[in-house]
Amino acid sequence: MPVAEFRLPPNSRVRKGRHFPAAAGTANVRRFAVYRYDPDTGENPRIDTYDVDMDSCGPMVLDALIKIKNEIDPTLTFRRSCREGICGSCAMNIDGGNTLACTMAADAVRGEVRIYPLPHMPVVKDLVPDLTNFYAQYASIKPWLQSRTPAPPDRERLQSKKDQERIDEPAACILCACCSTSCPSYWWNSDRYLGPAALLAAYRWLVDSRDEATGERLDDLEDPFRLYRCHTIMNCTQTCPKGLNPARAIAETKKMLAERRH
Repeated sequence: MPVAEFRLPPNSRVRKGRHFPAAAGTANVRRFAVYRYDPDTGENPRIDTYDVDMDSCGPMVLDALIKIKNEIDPTLTFRRSCREGICGSCAMNIDGGNTLACTMAADAVRGEVRIYPLPHMPVVKDLVPDLTNFYAQYASIKPWLQSRTPAPPDRERLQSKKDQERIDEPAACILCACCSTSCPSYWWNSDRYLGPAALLAAYRWLVDSRDEATGERLDDLEDPFRLYRCHTIMNCTQTCPKGLNPARAIAETKKMLAERRH
């Protein structure tokens, strides 16, 4: 079973919605089942289905969503920006797993393509989750260089190639929230547990040779919930669309704290 699968329970209040068939005679048709929710209507969520002519559509799931919005149903709401797997805006749950719609090929899914918002997050509308708490947690780890030593007047703060390589991977995070919203510990404790994305960002600064606030950063993480609610389930690493390893970063942070105590 894919991680973070967005399943509807048997007694779910999510109802069957509208169906939009393809034009008669269309040969290459894929069906997309899309979660729809508009809080302004006061109605329960529904699943609308759209038959899309893939011969006149790009190959990615995001291409299909854009075609649906432009040509079939303009009321559909979702986030997207770069279409290059860089901005993280189009993160959603596709075929039971969290990923980016712009890098997920429709052909990678067998049968009906099921699309839901990122799981266990408040939904603003349709496929748009409320990331207010997610970004607040990211801000709480102070994701910027903290140095008491004045910067050199004639050059940048330099570091060795080896030191640079230590931050290459954690610095590649695009804050799409796929990892945090695939984590059961985050589902149940998101008010106190920082989650994989924020902890990966914290690790990025902990191992930056130019940063001089390592002690303070570790102090901020020394908490039963902020860091130690991680139970090494590994969903975060399995689902990351950039191939990063938040679980390893969390484990290394725990190791740094343990070594500091001794």
